[in-house]
Amino acid sequence: MDVVARLADSEHVGVLAQMAADAVAEQVDARGGWVWSRREVRTRPFEQSIAEALDDSDSAVWIGEIDGTPVGYAVAVVEPLQTGEMLGRVADLYVAPGAREVSVGEVLIGEVLQWCTERGCVGVDSLALPGNRATKNFFETFGFTARLLVLHRKLAPDTESPSEPTPESP
Repeated sequence: MDVVARLADSEHVGVLAQMAADAVAEQVDARGGWVWSRREVRTRPFEQSIAEALDDSDSAVWIGEIDGTPVGYAVAVVEPLQTGEMLGRVADLYVAPGAREVSVGEVLIGEVLQWCTERGCVGVDSLALPGNRATKNFFETFGFTARLLVLHRKLAPDTESPSEPTPESP
């Protein structure tokens, strides 16, 4: 089995957008997922925001493959801190459920960390929803530690929570 990660290009936009939608659908009903899916995830439509990331010099997009078949992707972004230093951020990291546990995520995060290091980042941030132990454990194997907890109180009454946010939802 040949597991690789390579820089994505415009020919991959459709498959990357589908994986972004799959990632949101998988997490939207998890604890914290409802707000996360409307605030922290990539801007919709996914095709447009993926294409913008491909063209942005402050971001990079990789596609993870097994034997030439796309099964995952990662997007990294560099952002300036108030001090002028640069912080890397894992904007997206997703591997299809059937392709997990075979090093696709590891290869992708390795590319992200190398790219951020080459850009002089002082650190790299990523998000994990509360209770998503697998994601937390994955990042911890690469030296990530929690640096901030976000607390939330719901004020609106329960509303129907669609399994996938509508395209016009930010």
